[in-house]
Amino acid sequence: MSSRQEEKEARRRQREEEAAKAAKAEASKKRLQLVAGVAVAVLAVGGVTAAVLAGGGGGGGAGDPDASGSGPTVALAAPKITDLAQAAKAANCTLREQLPNEGNNHVQGEVTSYKTNPPTSGDHNIEPAAEGENRGAEYEAGTEPAKENWVHSLEHGRILFQYAPGTPTADVTKLRSLYLEDFQGGNGYHQMLFQNNTDMPFKYAAVAWTNYIGCQTLTDETIDAFRAFRAKYVDKGPELIP
Repeated sequence: MSSRQEEKEARRRQREEEAAKAAKAEASKKRLQLVAGVAVAVLAVGGVTAAVLAGGGGGGGAGDPDASGSGPTVALAAPKITDLAQAAKAANCTLREQLPNEGNNHVQGEVTSYKTNPPTSGDHNIEPAAEGENRGAEYEAGTEPAKENWVHSLEHGRILFQYAPGTPTADVTKLRSLYLEDFQGGNGYHQMLFQNNTDMPFKYAAVAWTNYIGCQTLTDETIDAFRAFRAKYVDKGPELIP
């Protein structure tokens, strides 16, 4: 009897030891899974952070904007003419206002049906050109968004300052200084600056939805005309995005 009891007791202890080992192994497995999960989460957060830093902080769509406009600037002459028509005339620029609305359908691929150059409305990509946190952006020459993306930005009420390929650096600096002026409480507010990619017949242009002004020189009078154009047409697109 005593021998059988000892045998039973030995088997009971063996079962308990095996159960304890199994519980310990399961706990160790869960700890490893938890550590792996934390590592994945850290990597994911790091990846998102890197993407935000690389993408300029906000917005969507094609392009790689410098939302801060961090390049050099120069002092611009104080405004003299604030009336758009008068300023355009003084600068010898071409002003086209209230052009026909060519529609606002979302499409894929290249659009070749724009009736003005630079385009001012029409079919466009579903993604607007990328913007920064202040809803403005400057693009380095060669990184400008496709026209199908920036036409969408026009729909959102943005003002687009454009310059022809080969523009002297000094003139790009002047346009950057205009872009970064204190306007509507924030530098670059609802504006973009980039190299034109539609072979426009002007060296410099400011574009809004169904409106543009094109110029062949960048003088103090041109800057006044661009200021007046910006003041008149910013946030006047059919789909205002704050």
